[in-house]
Parts: sequence; C-alpha cells; structure tokens
Amino acid sequence: MTARSLVAASALALALLVTTPAMSQPAALTEAQSQALGTYNEAVSSFKAILSQRRAQINAKQGLPNLPGQALYLARNNMMSARKDLSDVLPSRIGRPNKFGIPPAYFDADTEPLIDEYKSIFEVMQAPPAGAQNSATPFKDVADLGMAIARARGLDAANIETAGRISLGMFFAETNGNQNIGNARSNKYKGSFQTGPAEDQNGRKKWAAIKPQITALDAALNARDDREEARVGGSDHRYNHWTAVRDGLMNAHAELFQQIPAIAKTLPDPIDQLRLFELIQIVPSPTKAAMRSGNLLGYRVSDPKIMGYLRNNSMFAYGKADRARTSATFREILDAMWLFNEKFERALVTFNEIKAGKKI
Repeated sequence: MTARSLVAASALALALLVTTPAMSQPAALTEAQSQALGTYNEAVSSFKAILSQRRAQINAKQGLPNLPGQALYLARNNMMSARKDLSDVLPSRIGRPNKFGIPPAYFDADTEPLIDEYKSIFEVMQAPPAGAQNSATPFKDVADLGMAIARARGLDAANIETAGRISLGMFFAETNGNQNIGNARSNKYKGSFQTGPAEDQNGRKKWAAIKPQITALDAALNARDDREEARVGGSDHRYNHWTAVRDGLMNAHAELFQQIPAIAKTLPDPIDQLRLFELIQIVPSPTKAAMRSGNLLGYRVSDPKIMGYLRNNSMFAYGKADRARTSATFREILDAMWLFNEKFERALVTFNEIKAGKKI
C-alpha cells in the first residue's frame, strides 16, 4: 500500500470513529413528540392494569361490576388513539404489520398479546347463559336463513348467494362468530345477533308475515324453524341461535335484500357490501337515507349524535385528528371501518366453506 493510500485509509478510519457514534444517536424529541410518547406509554400501562384487574377478578371468581367490558374497551381505544397521535408527530414509530390487520399507525405489533388477553377476557365475560340453545351448525344456519329470506323476496340465484354471505358477515361483525353470547358492554343487546327485546319482537312479526312463502319454497328449512320454535317455547328467542339470527335478520336487514343488485353495482367489493349492511345495524336511519339519495358514497353525515354512534363502534375514534371530525361521507365511513375487516374476511372464508359442503 502506498503512503498516499495509508493516509487516506487512516483518514477514513478516523472519520468513522468520530462520526459513527453521533450518527447512531436518536434525534432529540420535540416537546410535542415527548408528550405524545409519554401519553402513549401511560395508555399502554392503563390498558395492562385493567386487563390484569379483570383477569384477577375472574380467576378469583369475584363479582364483576356492571358492564365490566366497558372499561376494557375504553382503555383499548385510548391505547390505539394515543398510538395514532404518536405516529402523527413521530412517523418513525410506525412499525411492522400486526396479525389483526390494524393499520400500524394505530397499533404497535409488540402489544398483540394485550389484545389476545382482551379477547380472552371478553369470551369469559360474554359467555352464553346456562339455558342458551346452541346449534351444531351455527354458520350454516345463518347462511341458510339469509338465503331463504332472499329467495322469499324473489331474488335470483346469484343475489340469493350474496344475501347469505352478507348475513354471515353480520353474524361475525356482531359476535365474532360466537353464538348466544351476552354483552359485557350492554345490558340490552344480547344473543347471536346482539338485538334488544324490541328488535327481536319486530323481527318475529316480520318473519311470521313471510312464513307462508318460506313454507312453500323450502319445506326442510320450514320444518327446522318449527322445531326451533317448539324448542325455545316461551324463553328468550335471542338465546336460541336459530331464532335469534332469524329475527335479527328480519328486523333490520331483510327489507334491504331486494336492493342487493343495486348495492353490488355501487359497491362491487364484498367487504364494502358487508360494511354497508353493518351500518344498517349501527346507524340505520342515515344509512337508509344515503341509499335513497342516489349518491350513496357521497352522502354526508354531520349530526353529532350519529358521529358519536360511529365513534362508539370504532370509526373515527382513534387520534385527535379523527376525533375532531364533525362530518364524513359514506365513502369515508366505509373506509373507516377497518377494524371490522378481519371479521369480514373470516366470514367470506367461512361462507366459501359452506358452499363447498362443509356443515359448520
């Protein structure tokens, strides 16, 4: 090596020695970034604390407070909201994808175990009551009922299938695919379709009105319906899986099945179709108004009460920017329903398995 090369090599080594430690140091946080990081860390700690408290109460077989899931739900929301605020001011904290499909800007994959525990605790708190009447084929029941209702409404084969897929999507959205569950966040909404007493009664009346058509079109399904009616007797229909699903579909969704062809043209994505029908469950009046408007995706909601309902169902609920919104179009609302995506995707897979002949 020449003298010039030795000098150059020495200079390079010295430069690396001097600059590398400085380059490896993270940039100092601004005050806003530091505050956002502190808020997020506190939110994670609070979520861990309430999870630990509920688990200890359950393990000790202690009585739980009224609506025991509400505090967990709010703590989870606070964690995700604080994460979004942090990623807004410090984008470098947006990490890797997570198994729940939550956008990484809203969720740190390192906290996946907390959500696993969250779900596990809810399963305990929302377990069906002792007298609940399960079905051996809960998913097939939902699809069969949806398709039977669509057939009675006069739809063709392709749209009948869509109705069955939509019905199954609603079951996953409302209960994560669990039959006859309670509700740890509400004393009103219960069962396989999470309906209230008035909604269940309304669905039963509407089913009675189309019962003659069902009888004529599908004798086997009608016989099953008669057996389940006899089985439930005077008990709460919401805790018999078959009648809960049947009445839930008839209460809110069946009247819109005839619009499935038009809906499919506007929303060709099956996930979008499921989102729209779930909005019928959450905010029925503005959703129906949007469908009548002739401009479904451009229809804007600005009523503070409706925006509150959306936030209570995980839309525009995370981060200061989203919470500050005072209005949204239906396209924006549909896009904000990303927390439902994982459930809807499982519903689509399950429906395809039913079509393939699996009795599930």
